[in-house]
Amino acid sequence: MVADSTRRLSPDSPIGDIAYLARSEHRIPALVALAERPRSRSELCELTGVSSSTIRRTLTEFEDRCWIRKDGCEYVATRLGEGTATEMDDLINWVETERMLRDVWHWLPDAVSKIPTETWAELNVTVADPDAPYRPVTRFESLLEETTMLRYLRPEVALMDPCFDILCQQVDDGVDVTLIDRPKCHAYFLSMYPERSSELLQRDNFTVLEHDQLPPYGTGLLDERVIISCYEQDSGVVQAVVDTDVSVVREWAHSIYESYRSDARPIESKQLAE
Repeated sequence: MVADSTRRLSPDSPIGDIAYLARSEHRIPALVALAERPRSRSELCELTGVSSSTIRRTLTEFEDRCWIRKDGCEYVATRLGEGTATEMDDLINWVETERMLRDVWHWLPDAVSKIPTETWAELNVTVADPDAPYRPVTRFESLLEETTMLRYLRPEVALMDPCFDILCQQVDDGVDVTLIDRPKCHAYFLSMYPERSSELLQRDNFTVLEHDQLPPYGTGLLDERVIISCYEQDSGVVQAVVDTDVSVVREWAHSIYESYRSDARPIESKQLAE
């Protein structure tokens, strides 16, 4: 077992080539650049930000592996080099997506883990952090401003309150809106914005429904885009939003929205009168 592990990690193994490319940040970008088109050594220096001597050594190492060949004053990727560049670039994109999803994985519905992994790169993940706690809300605002239709299951106060002015404007502009949330969330808006909330509820294109047993995450349908909002369980603070237009996610979102909508009820008349 020890001997086999040593063989796999040796410089002459596939993992050795992967380690070689990953050890210096300029190597994969240089190979990807050469796979795009022929380039001179000076171009590669400018593109990667490393010295001429470093690029010279890297190009020699690439040639030793048959990834590139020299053509006059330029270097050209071979088919081997093109394939290696593509696979490494795809791997980096995959790991970037995985790192983003890692931060929000425990908040996401199980359905996300079941969608084809090749579509994960098409998930746009916006996470709150100490320096930018409202980043997910800002992302939602930008999507809300562009939509012509909004259906949202469990939008929550922390997501909708900062966007209330935009929501009102969208309703005034004719955007068709349906919100399904818990009674206490609707009570908040009716108490905080009594006049504006009453005006909204008189509009034919604004519908508010209640449901007592909602999932821990939010699901929004904005035209062809889906938003999944991730909340801190106790406070309801928005930790992240994930948005995408991937068809398999849209199908899931429509299904779960309709399943809860069928059991939702209008706001009770006594709430409107208070």
